[in-house]
Amino acid sequence: MDEANSKDEAEELDNSSASSPLNDSVETLVDERLASEKETSSLPIEDDEEDPSDWFVIHCYSGYEKKVRHNLEQRIETMGMKDMIFDVIIPTQEEVEVRDGKRRTVERHIFPGYVLINLILTEESWFVVRNTPGVTGFVGMGNLPTPLRPEEVAQIIKRMEADSPMINVTFKVGERVRIVDGPFNDFRGVVANIDMERTKVRIMVSFFGRETPVELDFLQVEKA
Repeated sequence: MDEANSKDEAEELDNSSASSPLNDSVETLVDERLASEKETSSLPIEDDEEDPSDWFVIHCYSGYEKKVRHNLEQRIETMGMKDMIFDVIIPTQEEVEVRDGKRRTVERHIFPGYVLINLILTEESWFVVRNTPGVTGFVGMGNLPTPLRPEEVAQIIKRMEADSPMINVTFKVGERVRIVDGPFNDFRGVVANIDMERTKVRIMVSFFGRETPVELDFLQVEKA
């Protein structure tokens, strides 16, 4: 039953997301630090007495993020780790997409195949997380997890809590698209320009043998 639910989740949540530096790979959040760190055989222990916990990124199979979160929460409970492991989140965001001319809001993973976890890093907490079914490892160098910076965490949380859903842009410059709304409904043309800040797209549409630019909202256009 769990496996069937996990497959349904994988189908429901599209593993792609809107173009953004954050979407290239969650591992880019730590690449610069990994280049300067030295490998060690022991795990670091946080000495900050005020808040010794950090946010870390763990990897799992894409589409099984919710199953992994459930497994982690069960192990935290049964192994008495609530004073060491505090939170497990799956970064998601709402997006608006157009299918068959209809708009709908869907929830998508920001980082498919990754889960964030807030914990005090010790040998014990590392062992509990690393040996949870579905977890394939921490993001870091070898067995040495690398914590996210506070500003990186804030950026992810801000994106999750955005009031307005993002618009999923499925077309690129040079591609043929179909206009699905407005006075040019059902016309076809070629994408000439995409303005992400204004959420506008300029389409070259043929009128009486002449190419004419038409500016539209993202949601008025879909791939032909």
